[in-house]
Amino acid sequence: MVPADVGDELSLLRNRVAALEAEIGRYKRDGEMADTQFRRLADASPVMIWMSEADALCHFFNRAWLQFRGRTMDQEVGNGWTEGVHPDDRDLCLETYLKSFSARQSFRMQYRLQRADGEYCWVECQALPREDGANFDGFIGSAVDVSDRRRTYFTPDEESVRMVFSLTERERQVLVMIANGHSTKATAIRLGISYKTADSHRSRILEKLGVHETASMVRYAIRAGLVAP
Repeated sequence: MVPADVGDELSLLRNRVAALEAEIGRYKRDGEMADTQFRRLADASPVMIWMSEADALCHFFNRAWLQFRGRTMDQEVGNGWTEGVHPDDRDLCLETYLKSFSARQSFRMQYRLQRADGEYCWVECQALPREDGANFDGFIGSAVDVSDRRRTYFTPDEESVRMVFSLTERERQVLVMIANGHSTKATAIRLGISYKTADSHRSRILEKLGVHETASMVRYAIRAGLVAP
């Protein structure tokens, strides 16, 4: 379990990031700031911030992001940022982003991102769509380094890692969605598959892990480090 003080800190951080994103999104939608003013606000934030356009490609990263990555804006824009995502996390990271983008739904996930010194750090990313009535302008998101918090209370279990990664990529995606509290129906919608297919994946996951209930399946995901405790 997450210690109370760590959990409270994460909760406060998420609330602060959500408030910042809402403020920036409101300014952009209402036209209350010029682009240079928006960038100045974003660059003043200690939180890593990114924005994508309606084509799903990222076109802006703030100073905190670029300093963390040790790369230039030109290197990160478009799909350049994906070069820094850990190879083991890249497919699920992009799948989550693109499915959420297509559905225009907010999301939150954790993945490993390469820091300027070459080390991979766990970051928690959350994002929401930028919409103005019927107009969809892309997404705005944030990323926070949570590596230290993960190390203070969690060490992956080798057997759980082996079992979870014996699943297919799609099965792992379903497992992560369910472990994060999504119903089978919501998982199907988020992944763009039918309910029957999602339920079939869920049954195969239970069978392969040798468990009989969702709670045990979720514990495997937590012990393997796919989701936060």
